[in-house]
Amino acid sequence: MIFPPDYKSVGVTRSDPTGRLGCPIYFSTEYLIADLPSGFSIYRVKSEGEGLMKKLISLELVARGNQIKKFGEKLDSHDRTRLIESAIPLVRGKVNTVIFEGMDRHITFVQDPSLNEVVEIEVIDIAPPEPPWLSFAVERLVKSGILGELNIRFTTKLIDLRKFEGDKMVFPCHASELKGKYLDTDTEIENNSTLVGCDISKQIFELRFPNLVYKHINMCPLKAELYMPTKPFITRCCQSKKSGMVNINGIDGVVVHWGASEYDIVDAIRMLVKIIKGNRIDNNQKTETGGL
Repeated sequence: MIFPPDYKSVGVTRSDPTGRLGCPIYFSTEYLIADLPSGFSIYRVKSEGEGLMKKLISLELVARGNQIKKFGEKLDSHDRTRLIESAIPLVRGKVNTVIFEGMDRHITFVQDPSLNEVVEIEVIDIAPPEPPWLSFAVERLVKSGILGELNIRFTTKLIDLRKFEGDKMVFPCHASELKGKYLDTDTEIENNSTLVGCDISKQIFELRFPNLVYKHINMCPLKAELYMPTKPFITRCCQSKKSGMVNINGIDGVVVHWGASEYDIVDAIRMLVKIIKGNRIDNNQKTETGGL
């Protein structure tokens, strides 16, 4: 897949550039799109020199004519995952390249689009209450475009506590509105009840009801008692000291505090992506060197 990392490296010309070797070209131009009456052509650019304008020394054809299709609407040029997903259905027959115009009129393109380079991150959250804050916040962040340049997409795994509702069930907080008793409001908890909560809930239960016999179902995503991560993930925990990078069963993930702000969530996702991509580079280097 060819997908320029930034649209600032893509130039546009309205004239045939093939006869302009030796002419000045903007220093950051790595690809040049020729938009001519006969159709589009895309070239890889080599230039030399210093300063704002360099000397064009070669053009390598990337795609031309009926190999290229322009997307029909303006999109956020920074949202790389959406551009790839939008390009894939258009690549059929001779078409292998899709040109996009951004909301700010800047141009970029994708050739042989593939999701292989897109990192999939699993959002592990708990419901109710609805909507679960972490999954809701991630959805808002994706729509805002603030994560667009990271080449990521999300899937969601909700741990639904409604399956544990019952007369002798105890939940941490009345805000969940689950059918049962609540650790934060109820005082009459029966013997042999079942607490569905995290380690902190367990400690509070034992402090409040030291003489009761009870069962404990640990709902904390970090305990992986109710769900085991299947891919890189983000989840949340009520203990701020557990925030940061974690690894569960060999899978990297990141933890934010239960009530983390969207700023905190963005920082955590960026940290996780940096680790994942760093590991991919290391693994590729090991493969190329035979594992040495």
